Amino acid sequence: MCGISGIHAFNEIGRIFAINLHKANEALTHRGPDTGFLFNEYYTGLGHRRLSIIDLSHGADQPMTDPSGRYTMVFNGEIYNFKILREELQAKGVEFKTQSDTEVLLHLFIHEGKACLPKLHGFFAFAIFDKQENSLFLARDRFGIKPLVYYHDEDKFLFASELNALLQFNIPKEINYQSLYLYFQLHYIPAPHTIYENTYKLEPGHCLEIKGKQVHVEPYYHLPAPQENQSQPPVSYEAAQKQLLKLLEESVEERMVSDVPLGAFLSGGIDSSTVVALASKFTPNLNTFSVGFKDEPLFDETHYAQLVAERYKTNHTVFQLSNDDYFEHLFDLLNYYGEPFADSSAIPFYILSKQTREKVTVCLSGDGADEVFAGYNKYRGEFQARNAGAKEKLVSAMYPLWNALPKSRNHYLGNKIRQLHRFAEGMHKSPQERYWYLTSWNTEQNLQSLLRKEILDKIDQQAFQSIKNGYLSPIQGKNFNEVLYSDVKLLLPNDMLHKVDSMSMANSLEVRVPFLDHRLVEFAFSLPAEYKIHHGMKKRILQDAVRPLLPEKLYKRPKQGFDVPLARGYKGELRHWIDKEMFKEDFIREQGIFEWGKIKHIKHQVFNTNNFDQNRVWALLAFQYWWKQSIDQPKAKV
Repeated sequence: MCGISGIHAFNEIGRIFAINLHKANEALTHRGPDTGFLFNEYYTGLGHRRLSIIDLSHGADQPMTDPSGRYTMVFNGEIYNFKILREELQAKGVEFKTQSDTEVLLHLFIHEGKACLPKLHGFFAFAIFDKQENSLFLARDRFGIKPLVYYHDEDKFLFASELNALLQFNIPKEINYQSLYLYFQLHYIPAPHTIYENTYKLEPGHCLEIKGKQVHVEPYYHLPAPQENQSQPPVSYEAAQKQLLKLLEESVEERMVSDVPLGAFLSGGIDSSTVVALASKFTPNLNTFSVGFKDEPLFDETHYAQLVAERYKTNHTVFQLSNDDYFEHLFDLLNYYGEPFADSSAIPFYILSKQTREKVTVCLSGDGADEVFAGYNKYRGEFQARNAGAKEKLVSAMYPLWNALPKSRNHYLGNKIRQLHRFAEGMHKSPQERYWYLTSWNTEQNLQSLLRKEILDKIDQQAFQSIKNGYLSPIQGKNFNEVLYSDVKLLLPNDMLHKVDSMSMANSLEVRVPFLDHRLVEFAFSLPAEYKIHHGMKKRILQDAVRPLLPEKLYKRPKQGFDVPLARGYKGELRHWIDKEMFKEDFIREQGIFEWGKIKHIKHQVFNTNNFDQNRVWALLAFQYWWKQSIDQPKAKV
C-alpha cells in the first residue's frame, strides 16, 4: 500500500514541472511512511512512497525497474494471487529477485501488456513507463478501491494518488462548475470529474495509455449489467447461499496475506461480523477493533461486537469516542481530501483508523456489502415504491401534510416526518428521477436559491444533464438489481471507498474489502433481486447464508441509524468557526459563490432552531474550508 505520483512531459516546457516531483512525492508520506524514492528519465519522472506490507526488504522498494532497464513501475495496492502468477511466470523462464507482488505485476505486464489486468485479484493503481517506446500506462482496479487522479495539457501529463499531491505541480486551480453543481447535490464529486478543470479521476476498471501526446482512456472491465427478466434463477436460493459463503471464505482467505500485523474492524453488524468470523478460521486471536459512542448510548453497539469477539476469541479493542473527539479531529481530516467531500461518517472512521494503526498495519472491513446485497434503508423505500400497496399509496397521498410539517434529522419525530416526506415525494417520480432524488442531498431547485446567478450562469446545464443521464442510464424500472448496480458504479467508489481510502491512508493504515472480490460481486449480480431484498428484509441472502456463524442476538437487534452529532457542535464548539469564519458576511460576499441572504437564513436556522439538515450544512462547511485552504481568491464585493 503506497502513494504514487509522476510526470510525463511532451516538451521542454512540460519538463520544467519535473522539479515539483519531489514535493508531490513528499505530499504522500502519510500513504507510505517507510520509504520514498524517485525515478527520472529526462521527460518522465515517477515518485513512490511505500507502506511496506509484503516482502519488507529494500529489494521490493519502488520505483522498480526490470533487469533490462526498459520498464519502470510505481504501484499502489496489493495483488492477492501474486504467488500463483509468479509460478506461471517462472514456468516461462522469468527469474525473480524478491518475494513481492510488485515484481510479479511488473513482469506480468512486460509479458502480457494490458491483457494482464483481468488476471489480477486485488486492488491497485499503478503506472508503468516504457523507456523504449517513451510511453506511459496507468490502470485502476475494477471497483475503484484505490484512487488515481491526473492532469494533462499540451505540455505534460501528471498523475498522483491524491489531488493534494497533484497540486504540488502548480497546476491551474480553475473551478469546474459542473463539478460544483454535482457536489452540492451528491456531497461528493464522481469520477471522472474533479473540482478542477482539466483534472480527472481515472474511473474504476479503466486504463490509460500515453503515446506521443495522445492520452487514450478505455475500460478494461465491465461488471455484467443486470438482466431485465430472470424467468429462472441460475441457482436455487439454498444453493446460492452455499456458493456465496464459499466465495466469501475464499475472498477473506486471499486477503489474509501480509508480512505485517493484520486485524479487522468489528462494528457488530452483519457485514463486519461475517468478515471476522471467516478470518478467524485462518488466524488465531485475530485483532479486532470497534468504535463506541459514550455520549450517544442509544447508538452505541459495541456490545454486539463484543458478542462476536467472544465467540471467535479475538483480541478485541474498543475505542470509546466522546462528542469532543469529533470536533478535535475534524480539521485534521478535512485537510486530506484535496476537493470538497461531505460524508460526515468519515469523522469517526478517521479516529478509528488512527487508533487502529497503533496496533496493526492492515485491517479487513465489511465495506461494499450494503451496495452489493441491498443493505441501506433507501433500498427498502425503493422496493416499496416499486411494489406499492395500500399503505404506501396512503403515505404518498398525504404528501401535502408531510410537506407542511417541520422536518429535521436532529430529533426523532422530525426525522420520521422527513422520511415520510421523502418517500411520498419519490413516489411521484419516474424510477430514474427517484434514484437521483434518493441519491442526492439537495434538489436543483434548492441550489437555484443557494448559488449566485453569476455562478449558475457558468454551469452548462446541457453538459450537466448529459453527465447526470450517464449515471442514470442503468435505471430502467425493470429490475431492482439495476439500483444496486448503479450504486456500485456511483455511490460506492466515489463516496464510500473514497472515504475509507482517504481516512485510513491518512493514518498509514491499509484497509482490505473482501465483499468486493470481483468474482463475488459478479455472482451477486447474477442472482435475482428477491434473493437480496424480500418483503422488506434487506441483505436477505447474506443474512441467511451467515446465520450459523453469528450470535443470534445480532439478528434480533433493533435497526438504528447513526448520524455524527454535528448539529450539537454547530450550536456549541463550532459556533464561532461557523459564524465568524465560514459563514462570515464579508467572506461570503467576497467569495461570490453563494447568495448572502440564503446563508444568513441557514445561520439563523442552525443557531436558533432544529429545523435544518445537519448534513447539508456540513457540505457547505466542508466546501468553505476547502475554498479557504485551496482557492481563497477574493473577488470584488457584490
